[in-house]
Amino acid sequence: MRWHKRLLVAGVTSVLALTASACAGGQVRGGGGTPQPQPSGSQPATTQTNDSTFVYVPNLDVVTDWDPATSYSNEIIALSNIYEGLTRYNSETRKAEPRLATEWTSANDGKEWTFKLRPGVKFHSGATMDAEAAKKAIERTIEKKGGAAYIWDAVDTIEAVDASTLKFTLKYATPLDLVASSGYAAYIYDVDAVDPDGKTTAGTGPYTIDSWQKGKETELTLKAFDGYWGGWRPEQYKKVAFRVTPEITTAWQLLQNGEVNFVQRLNPQLFQQAGTTAKVQTAQVPSFQNLLVLFNTASGPTKDERVRQALQAAIDYDGLIAALKGSATKASGLVPQGLLGHATGMEPKQDLAKAQELLADAGYGPDLPELKLSLTYAQGDEDQKLLVTLLSSTLKKLNVTLQAKPMTWNAQWDLGKKQGQDIFVMYWYPDYPDAYSWFVNVFKSAEKPQFNLSYLKNAGIDAAIDALPQLTATDQLKADMAYQDLQKKIIQEQAAVAVPYVQTYQRALTDDIQGYVDNPAYPNVVFFYDLKRAS
Repeated sequence: MRWHKRLLVAGVTSVLALTASACAGGQVRGGGGTPQPQPSGSQPATTQTNDSTFVYVPNLDVVTDWDPATSYSNEIIALSNIYEGLTRYNSETRKAEPRLATEWTSANDGKEWTFKLRPGVKFHSGATMDAEAAKKAIERTIEKKGGAAYIWDAVDTIEAVDASTLKFTLKYATPLDLVASSGYAAYIYDVDAVDPDGKTTAGTGPYTIDSWQKGKETELTLKAFDGYWGGWRPEQYKKVAFRVTPEITTAWQLLQNGEVNFVQRLNPQLFQQAGTTAKVQTAQVPSFQNLLVLFNTASGPTKDERVRQALQAAIDYDGLIAALKGSATKASGLVPQGLLGHATGMEPKQDLAKAQELLADAGYGPDLPELKLSLTYAQGDEDQKLLVTLLSSTLKKLNVTLQAKPMTWNAQWDLGKKQGQDIFVMYWYPDYPDAYSWFVNVFKSAEKPQFNLSYLKNAGIDAAIDALPQLTATDQLKADMAYQDLQKKIIQEQAAVAVPYVQTYQRALTDDIQGYVDNPAYPNVVFFYDLKRAS
């Protein structure tokens, strides 16, 4: 999910219109757009050196996995500044742009891709980034089979033609320049320098680790990589800190005091206040990030399909959107608007009479035994807390008690992988601008669930999911129909999930930050290298 955005004032939005598209054979991409290195000291002598630390305020754990091959969670924010891929998605042009590759071509109807690599790039380890190193990194990621490694499923062989030429032969047509821009599993790294303990890094990006203290308030600090191929200018931030702050009100106070620079999300009331607060600027853009309310289809009371359907009907979707005051839009299906596969006419509606009838059929209700359900959601996420509050109030009238527990992401995820709750609330966004990741990750059968936290197992749905990538590359009309059919099966027939809304990203920053662009292809990522402090 991404598009280029200028920094916007509160209340201003833009519309996304991205589509995942197969790539035309033989077309040269990236030529002429190569970012040029900017060696340190090339700026006018009057430019003031920036000695400040940019402080980012997440509300959850910063890093769960340091391995660039398998990382697949909140660490995207940090790792996107440490590691780089062959390309990066530009949300304004809706195309991949050069990063470690300077240009690329496709041939054989999109089944062959050749990337020319940027010369003179060094890994943080000191090793040279060349075609052989890039080949080893991608092959290791594929072999690890973790995280989002599935993005390379189309790859048959990788060849290092020479030091600067990397050639892919695919099993089926795939837009590999978009795949190579993924926020996960597309990093090029020194395979001999990967450190799972987070003491060192193996990337080519502008930053490397300064310190990592798991569980501490300032969990992670980054420092500039002196050997970065892009060079450094005096006004850029050379130091970055992640200060974990679960309470939004605390984050807001820190921002007003100038103790932190970036809060990724406030509640609607505080965001409105931020728009009129001195020394604070705001940004607002649509996203591809939606909220999923996943129901346990494998065990417990929600194994009964009638209970799951009742829960879908009990959610006050319109009340939730109204309370979020512009920070979200009502969802229609699993795929947000702007991506191939978005379904219209699937907006959910609250229907309490239907909910009560379904619960009664299942043996629960006001004049029947009480139903107790456990739910977990993200600690510090005010939007999820609002959903839980409204749902708890509604269900209480139906003699259903919701035992809701806010948790840190790591704790919630660990519990979810053990099938430890009836309802699991989380966000999802695509790995690259394509709807496939919702289906293959969240709803395909898995013996050891990672993100299939509804624990859905359906062979027919699995087969339809497996057909999506090639169908998308060869017949987008049929792919669109397949996506819409799958959404009806998963939401309406299986009742595995409720999708209340799609987030609108609302950011608050100190007003001395220049250069910030919200790119929803990399959700909640700030590319610190692009920023400077106003003098």
